[in-house]
Amino acid sequence: MLVNENPPNIKRIETDRPDAYAFEITGHITAPDIENMYGLLEGAYAVHDKIDLLVVIHDYEGFDWSAAFKESTMVGKTHALKHIRKYAVIGGPGWMRPVIGFFKPFFSLEMKHFEADEEEAAWKWLGASRAG
Repeated sequence: MLVNENPPNIKRIETDRPDAYAFEITGHITAPDIENMYGLLEGAYAVHDKIDLLVVIHDYEGFDWSAAFKESTMVGKTHALKHIRKYAVIGGPGWMRPVIGFFKPFFSLEMKHFEADEEEAAWKWLGASRAG
């Protein structure tokens, strides 16, 4: 059996709603991680015009800045703005809450940051839960 020495740092979390998507982000985020996540979201947009999104961040170690400015990442961000109704972020680095607060007035989607110990409240705000 082969062991993946570089497992993805962004993993999908199954939810109880077909139009609710969730991801877990850990470690150092690379361009392939971001491309994989946006690929999964593009698939969601093909099925649902609008989705709700929840992201759980823990053990965050940063990301490749070059990945943030790749064309595919920019296209993914643009599509996300058109298709996401509600966006919940749980945990993450200390700068996460102020950044979300700063950008919130500029977007039509609802965004909210929750502390790491507020995961249950985030799922409730989104109106979804983990599947199973």
